[in-house]
Amino acid sequence: MSTTIKFTRNVAITILLTASTGLAFAQRTNKNDIISDPAALAKLKKAVELSPDSPKVHEAYIKAIGMESPVLEKQYAAWMKQFPKSSAVPYALGKAYEDQESPKAKPYLLKAVELNPKFTEAWGGLWIDAERWGDFAGGRAYLAKAVASNPSNPNYSFYYASSFREIDKRKYQELSLAVAQKFPNHERGAQALYWLGERSSAVADKLKYFELLYKSYDPAKFNWSSSGMSSYFNLLLSIDPKKAVVLAEEMAKTEKNAKEWGNLKIQAQYIADANALMDQKKSAEAQQLLSQIKLPRYYRFNKDIPLLKAKANDLAGQTSAAYDSLVLAFAKAPDLRLKAAISSYGAKQGKGEEAILADIWSRLNATAKVATPFTLKQYLEKGDRALADYKGKVVLLTYWFPGCGPCRGEFPHFENVVKKFKGQDLAYVGINIVSDQNDYVIPFMKSSGYSFTPLEDVKDRAKGNLDNRGAAPMNFLIDRDGRLIFSDFRTDGDNEGDLELMINLLLDRKAS
Repeated sequence: MSTTIKFTRNVAITILLTASTGLAFAQRTNKNDIISDPAALAKLKKAVELSPDSPKVHEAYIKAIGMESPVLEKQYAAWMKQFPKSSAVPYALGKAYEDQESPKAKPYLLKAVELNPKFTEAWGGLWIDAERWGDFAGGRAYLAKAVASNPSNPNYSFYYASSFREIDKRKYQELSLAVAQKFPNHERGAQALYWLGERSSAVADKLKYFELLYKSYDPAKFNWSSSGMSSYFNLLLSIDPKKAVVLAEEMAKTEKNAKEWGNLKIQAQYIADANALMDQKKSAEAQQLLSQIKLPRYYRFNKDIPLLKAKANDLAGQTSAAYDSLVLAFAKAPDLRLKAAISSYGAKQGKGEEAILADIWSRLNATAKVATPFTLKQYLEKGDRALADYKGKVVLLTYWFPGCGPCRGEFPHFENVVKKFKGQDLAYVGINIVSDQNDYVIPFMKSSGYSFTPLEDVKDRAKGNLDNRGAAPMNFLIDRDGRLIFSDFRTDGDNEGDLELMINLLLDRKAS
């Protein structure tokens, strides 16, 4: 996989509103770094006392003694008394806990900003920590403090703008554009335009922001612009493949990823030529070109390819083949456009909606398996909750943990969909895979207002076909009979309708 595609995939799962990682577990002290030699520890301790405002000496000491040491907090309590005016002392321990995604971070970070209200990074740490508590308004206030303490810092200006995405879209757009204008030589400026393009719901807005990104930030110099051109190209494949060819030609002129863009140009040309051939009713020639298309796995245009192939089949008088191919594609990855096309080709064959749904369920039943059972501890109520307790309900199951930025980025979209099914037989369950972050969970649920039922995972539990492979987020949909129907899907602002479609499909089918 090439550099550009790696970067595109990475930003697709990057935390949208936080700086924490989306990996399954937080960083832990490497036991190999811990020093047991008293003389060596004494030397590191002395270094801190000689230079209490030096981040490096604190980092070395904490690394050597280990985060799990019972001495650590006692030592920092003593140092805070010894150096009462040093904000670096409480910040050092707060930062170490923040990096561990530990609930212990907050009081030390608060002490740091109390001593130094212009401590930008400490305000930033409080913002990240607030996100883990589900205190999004508080986090936004901390971000405002970080920006005010250092307006020339592009990082916090970018994140502050992004924090308004779910609550005030106009302000989000205005602040993001301001970041791009204020920091024309920084990746954060390019990143602001990138996400404006990605997050816009209207195609015209997406095009506007991606074109501005291309003009304002040289893709050869800015990674976020390079990644944005992949998204822009992907969009053009659907609406103007000839323009996608031109973009690929321009991108291929740079030494950076020239080979990859040369290949993408060929793929775009296949699509443009196939469309032209279908306009000329030359279905066989179009089918030949469409069979040669091989785009990167994570390109959204891959969902368009079955539609194009079905169109070519239909033009050739093979409507039944077009219909069958789309039913198969839908069963693997449900999509509103696929469903609309299936209904169209089905109607062309005289099939009513009931018969069409029967065909879809025939395919889904062929691959459905009983979901692996679980019984896990509840957070908000006493006792355990088992998958069997949801018999007769559709279950939307997600694996998450409080420090997971991509999880927090996906939750608002889940909520937008789930609230449409209030009072219906839908259960929304979230399994926390990092028990070390248990202290965050109940406050997170109360502060965030999210509606899922949080359960605590068990280490080394046999998960069978509900295996999240140690990662989060990971999502599953289980039908009324406890069968796993859909898995490995993500939900964002562009495809909430697909999740709604999947849930409706499962709710409309009565339990056997």
